[in-house]
Amino acid sequence: MKVINPATQKIIKEVKEDTLASLQLKSQKLQKGFLKWQTTPFSQRKSCIRQFQKLLLENKHKLAKDLCLETGKPITQALYEVQQTTRRIQFFLDHTQEILRPLEVPEAPGRITREPLGVIANISAWNYPYFVGSNVFIPALLTGNTVFYKPSEHSLLSGQNIARLLWKSGIPKEAFQLALGPGRVGQKLLQTPLQGVFFTGSYKTGKAIAQMICPHMIRLQLELGGKDPVYVRADIKNISAAAQSIADGVFYNNGQSCCSVERLYIHQKIYKPFVEAFIQAAKKMIIDNPLSKETYLGPLTRKEQVVVLKKQVKDALQKGAHLAYQAPTPDFYKKNPFFFPPTVLTHVHHKMTVMTEESFGPIIGIQKVKSDEEAIQLMNDTSYGLTAGVFSNSKKRADEILEKINAGTVYWNCSDRVSPFLPWTGRKHSGIGSTLSKIGIEAFLQPKAWHTGPCCF
Repeated sequence: MKVINPATQKIIKEVKEDTLASLQLKSQKLQKGFLKWQTTPFSQRKSCIRQFQKLLLENKHKLAKDLCLETGKPITQALYEVQQTTRRIQFFLDHTQEILRPLEVPEAPGRITREPLGVIANISAWNYPYFVGSNVFIPALLTGNTVFYKPSEHSLLSGQNIARLLWKSGIPKEAFQLALGPGRVGQKLLQTPLQGVFFTGSYKTGKAIAQMICPHMIRLQLELGGKDPVYVRADIKNISAAAQSIADGVFYNNGQSCCSVERLYIHQKIYKPFVEAFIQAAKKMIIDNPLSKETYLGPLTRKEQVVVLKKQVKDALQKGAHLAYQAPTPDFYKKNPFFFPPTVLTHVHHKMTVMTEESFGPIIGIQKVKSDEEAIQLMNDTSYGLTAGVFSNSKKRADEILEKINAGTVYWNCSDRVSPFLPWTGRKHSGIGSTLSKIGIEAFLQPKAWHTGPCCF
């Protein structure tokens, strides 16, 4: 496999793809290693993860540069991801042990213990390899599971860096192994003995994985896509500040986040000034080489997505949308098939794919609404249910609206945020199960009920 820099289209490195035979050998190692790793004292497992946390910070500049080169993520955003991953790790270090403690149930009488699942497959994503990966492999390892980690073929360098630092931190290779390759390698990985599958990616792939492993009756967790809406009420006081905040939610990481804002509904009373402020915010975002510290937007990671975005724009314009803004293409990206300019469409509606199908790129449709009730109806008019937000001067009214939205995460006066203290969970086509928070730790454990009889007969 060739690792390609989407900004320059040059080959960075070639990586050998796993075969079914190599995956089976690694699987055997992990199955055998589980028997030892699950009985390793928690203090020792914790010490290894703490060392990994330290190594991330010590190597943050190299890790960020590799991430920037292979995905096109702007260097400042790549560095932020590596640094903030240590904060998520700290959450798991602080809270895993309490989840593992036996729970005495005198009413039974008896107790409840929690045991690791076994060997779990962590099929991860390229858009946030450190964030998304650590949501799974850190709590999995801390709770005593062994991990078969498959990084995306678009973030192989980062996947290899993660494995290298985990092994260096003391995690044995019998507890953590890599599966390297595209989707066909993921399919082969699912043919090995597993006790859990944790996938992050598209609904289409998640559905295929669910169908494939269903007969095995093992733990399945799917973190899938979204078509995340934001509604701006008429009572918002600082329209410019709201527009700037939402523009960041739309365009950060080139819009390549499952929780990126992908649909905007603006009350008709503030529609015109909001659109003007939003476009001004978009114009200030610097488009350049992702290695530059000033760059906010660069190339997309997958050139195939450029085709999707072009089709969405064409469909919208044919159905009456207005191209309110499209950033000029810098000389650096002329004729680069990975680049798509930030694009703002107005006069949109739900018969356009840009308002109904996942975009996963720097594009947004802005629709005018007459009331809160219309906004609620449109926000729920989707097969996804990942995140949704409301911008309003009234928290009470925003909460009333968000209570009616069928989404796993909701935001008041913010968007595109994740906290390790709160569960990350999707509804409908956005997934099954939760990562992060104490709920996310429990996902890697299975309960055992202990019934206590009389001490003698």
